[in-house]
Amino acid sequence: MLPEDYPVELQLSAGCEVDPGNTSKSFIHVAFQGVHILSFQGTSWVPVPDAPSWMKLVIRILNGDQGTREMVQWLLNDTCPQVVSGLLEAGKSELEKQVKPQAWLSRGPSPGPGHLQLLCHVSGFYPKPVWVIWMRDEQEQLGTQRSDIMPNADETWYVQATLDVATGEEAGLTCRVKHSSLGGQDIILHWDGRCTSLGLTVLAVLACLVFLFVLLGLTFWIRRRHYQDIL
Repeated sequence: MLPEDYPVELQLSAGCEVDPGNTSKSFIHVAFQGVHILSFQGTSWVPVPDAPSWMKLVIRILNGDQGTREMVQWLLNDTCPQVVSGLLEAGKSELEKQVKPQAWLSRGPSPGPGHLQLLCHVSGFYPKPVWVIWMRDEQEQLGTQRSDIMPNADETWYVQATLDVATGEEAGLTCRVKHSSLGGQDIILHWDGRCTSLGLTVLAVLACLVFLFVLLGLTFWIRRRHYQDIL
């Protein structure tokens, strides 16, 4: 006897997996009130071992509809693998895209008296997964703090790893970068204390901007004087 509980909730899960050898595995699972009750296997519907007794009637009705069974077979065995293969082929270049990262070191703002903040920047890599950490003598520095991986304008990615150390203890530190595009040849950067600090970098940029504005202003003034002399 069919259940009379309301509301009735039916859930259906369907899909397929395409293996490299062009073999595929397809499935359809049906759940009733959140409990798995039957699947489509081969050419027919099959109940799960602990399905309720009323499923026998449902299975008999479903398997008696040959047209529907043939359509389900066609969707699972032909249509689904073709769609998945087409999507994989269309996105193949994107899936296989590999761009090597660029990495450099800098000194950040001081976290406090007698301490240094070391920054390891990694940018321009694709795909997104990357491993960046500060190390000393092949030992990972547990104080490494990694930022979120952020997108660049060219669809590559950027991340930085930060390490706070006491002044004088920075010697021997290295930043190690692992990425699929490197083919196992990790990037290893050695801290030598000569990296440009963030503050100096900002000052250098500001100085360049000031010089540019002065140069533009001087050029405008000279041209204006020249035009006035002509008039």
